[in-house]
Parts: sequence; C-alpha cells; structure tokens
Amino acid sequence: MQKRIVIIGPAYPLRGGLASYDERLAKAFQQQGYDTHIYTFSLQYPGFLFPGTTQYASGPPPAALNIHVRINSVNPFNWYSVGRELKKFSPDIIVVRYWLPFMGPCLGTILRIAKKNRHIKIVCIADNIIPHEKRPGDAAFTRYFLKPVDSFITMSEKVLGDLRTIEPGKPTQFVPHPLYDNFGEKVSKEEARLKLGIDPNDRIALFFGFIRNYKGLDILLDAMKIVKEQSVSRGLLPVKLLIAGEFYEDDKSYLRQIKDNNIEDVLILKTDFVPDSEVKYYLCAADVVIQPYRNATQSGVTPLAYHFEKPMIVTNVGGLTAMVPDGKAGLVAEPDAASIAEKIMEFYKTGEDHFIPGLREEKNKYTWDNMVEAIEAVSENQQPVRTAGLSWR
Repeated sequence: MQKRIVIIGPAYPLRGGLASYDERLAKAFQQQGYDTHIYTFSLQYPGFLFPGTTQYASGPPPAALNIHVRINSVNPFNWYSVGRELKKFSPDIIVVRYWLPFMGPCLGTILRIAKKNRHIKIVCIADNIIPHEKRPGDAAFTRYFLKPVDSFITMSEKVLGDLRTIEPGKPTQFVPHPLYDNFGEKVSKEEARLKLGIDPNDRIALFFGFIRNYKGLDILLDAMKIVKEQSVSRGLLPVKLLIAGEFYEDDKSYLRQIKDNNIEDVLILKTDFVPDSEVKYYLCAADVVIQPYRNATQSGVTPLAYHFEKPMIVTNVGGLTAMVPDGKAGLVAEPDAASIAEKIMEFYKTGEDHFIPGLREEKNKYTWDNMVEAIEAVSENQQPVRTAGLSWR
C-alpha cells in the first residue's frame, strides 16, 4: 500500500525560504513514491506581527503538489478542526516544521488531536528551538509543541544541542540542510549581471536574504568601509556589496550607517523581496556570498550558494562553519568588521576559482534523499544507513 505523508508548514500561497523548502521536500517524497500532502496556513501571522511587505507569493502555484490551505495560527477552533481532519485522513507520517515559538500553541494542539488515532508518527524538522529574538512565553510555547512529537530532525549541531536540553530522550537526527536546487540552473556571471544591470568588470560580494539584526548586515557595512579604504590605499579595484533582500526591521539605521561610512558608491541596494524566478541571477552575479551573522543555527543561504557553486565568507557562529570548511568552500571570519574585511580582501587575493573544487565536493553531502531517508528512519526509531554529512545522536 502506498504510504501517505503530510508536511505541516508554510507553502504556496505563502512565500519565502520555509515555503520553498517544504515544497521541495514534498517533491522528494513524491519521487520516493509517497502520497504527499502539504497543510499550510490560511493565516500564518497577523499583519501587525509580520515585518515584511506581504506574506504571499505573486507567481503561480508549484506544479503537481497537493497543497491544502487550512491552518489559522490564531484561531483555536481552527486548530481543533484541522487536528480532527488529520486524525481522519490518517497519514503514516506527519512532518511538521518548527521555527518560531509563536506557532507552538497552534501546532501543538493540532498534533495532539491528530495523534489520537494511534497510527500517525510525528517527526519535527526543528529549524530553531531557542529563537534568535527572544520574547515572553517562548519556553512554555515550545514545551507545549514538543510534547506530542515522536522524533526530531535538526539541520545544525547547535539546534541539536538546544533540543537535547529540553527533550533528551526522543530519537533525534542531525541532517545538514539540503541544497536549494529548485531555483533553476546556474547561468553565466555575464548573463546574470546583464539581467541585473551590474557592470561585468566589477568585483561583487553578495548579502542575500531578509534583513534582521541577528544577520549582522550592520557589521558588514562597517567592514565595507574598511575594504573601501584598503582598496583605495593599495590601488585595487573596489569591491562592491550587492544587498538583495527585504528589510524585516526599520531601514533608517542602516541607511544612516551607509551615509556615515561614506560607502554609497560601493553598495548596490536591491531591498525588495526577490521572487523565486530571479534568485539565480543574484547568486550567479556574485563572486562571493557573505553571511556576517551575529548568531545562527543554520542558514538557507548556504545550500543556495552551494547549488550555484558560489564561495562563502561566513562568521564563526552556530552551525555555519560546519557547512563551510575554511579554505575549501569559503573563508571563516569572526563576527566583527575587521575580521570580515580581512577575509574579503583575502578572498579577492586568492581568487574565486580556488574554491570551486571544494564547493563541488562538499555539495554532494546535501541531498534531499538524505533528508527523506532520515525522516523515515527516525519515524521508526531506527538508525539510517550512514551517509556523508549525517550523524546519529
């Protein structure tokens, strides 16, 4: 009999990295022969809690996916209704994403009700257990969510450790974030820059993704001041920073910092939401992708850079360095402006081509088949066949 799986998390008509991940995971399960369904949100966040311009995608829905727009995150009557629907639907496995304590009451209630049929196995993909930006109630909401979950997947060792402090006894598997290979194939740097109106001769570093304090864009802006000054003093072609992503907080402090640092001439600001169809152009236009995070668990930008074979400069925080071996797939800096500036200068002295063989070797670890295998294994409390990049805890 064909196995049935339900993924609970953001998906079309919602937009963003979580939605892209869930849709790609659904395709991976379909390829393995599962009857696959996604239950997504009719209301994910109340408008006053969402910092961007819109939560919704503007393009067409992904082809050949069974997406059910059902869940209202703030309506307890809806939680009971969805829970009963899933109990009756009776999938073999529910895979539920957990990234924010705000979702704890909603998802925890749905899972408790669905699980009453004594058939469903619940696997959580935990993006975060301790949130980047803490709020009152986080711990209680998270504990409420965790209780009905049978087993866990984490995509960084940091989240694995956080989870172990709260749920030490349940099966847990660390699996690195698979490649985002659903944004099209690589195009030439020349084609990408022509599309974006960027000079083909410029040296371009990329900051990609929505902008929040923990991602350290302000640190990178200070680093760019240092890089500009050093480039001028050494008679080098300037390095320009392409910032591609939507502000998820007030942009005034960043714009003031740019002016105070006198770096307007070495910045290219593309601070609207980047639609899926254009992602490849931003990655392919860059020489290097910079992740100057203050703190991190894992980042969806890393597997995106791997897919398009772009070297990375990451900070020595959270799970970033585990995915970006220093000197092989990129360079590792400390989370301060002087260190990041030093690594930018080192990268351009070394050259992009130096990192391509290492990138191609490392990217083979990050497959969707690894993720499907791990979910199947933890749902049955079994150890999967050991695969590069996976570890059992």
